[in-house]
Amino acid sequence: MRIRIVDAFTDRPFAGNPAGVLILDAFPADDWLQKVAMEVNHAETAFAHRLPEDAEADWALRWFTPATEVAMCGHATLATAHVLHTTCAHEGPVRFATRSGVLAAAPREDGSFTLDFPTAPLTAAEIPDRVAGALGAEPLAAVDTGPNVGDLLVELADEKTVRGLTPDHKALGAFSERGIIATARAEDPSRGYDFVSRCFFPNVGIDEDPVTGSAHTALAPFWSERLGRADLTGLQASPRSGFVRTEVRGDRTLLSGRAVTVIDGELLA
Repeated sequence: MRIRIVDAFTDRPFAGNPAGVLILDAFPADDWLQKVAMEVNHAETAFAHRLPEDAEADWALRWFTPATEVAMCGHATLATAHVLHTTCAHEGPVRFATRSGVLAAAPREDGSFTLDFPTAPLTAAEIPDRVAGALGAEPLAAVDTGPNVGDLLVELADEKTVRGLTPDHKALGAFSERGIIATARAEDPSRGYDFVSRCFFPNVGIDEDPVTGSAHTALAPFWSERLGRADLTGLQASPRSGFVRTEVRGDRTLLSGRAVTVIDGELLA
């Protein structure tokens, strides 16, 4: 079967967040899906198959990290939509049936896609003891991001602090189900982004995720409230880096970005 590696939330190869994408006739056994994700060894590998015409969505979609299946993944959804459209397997907006409900992806005239995801329910949280030591910086505030995202979001003093983090990845696993989102306001919004973030997910086998769509369902409402605007652009300041355009619409958040196929090959196992 065909397997593709797609860089998501970027318009150039070797940037953004890489995802494996496999289009199947049906989902095989879970242990096979997990083994493929381990072999691909990117943050997520997406598996999709077409659904009957009378189903609630067009395609079924699941995501696996090298260690486990996850409830929501933005960049691998974007990568899957990109593959479906570039291979003419699907035209126009596409609906995915997932563990997080029906998620939609719509192509835009500029070649990007807009994902329609549930907005993360944010709840103010106490800053846990020892999180500053594990992260390497003192948080100003902490927010729980709810069950779909499963992270502790922490605001730091400034962009420089976020960019300079060298955390203890193992220690970060103690503070939430998946990991930590560290964020700060952009130092200079004229550079084209409103906030920065970095994401550390040791509990699902990812020390640092390059660009995380699901995290932006929490980052978007967090910063929209503080900046007084529904439309924002986030820069995830990982070594690969990538931009995510966001728009909060009540209980839904729109995430927009581009994707590039970098490998198109054959899976023999």
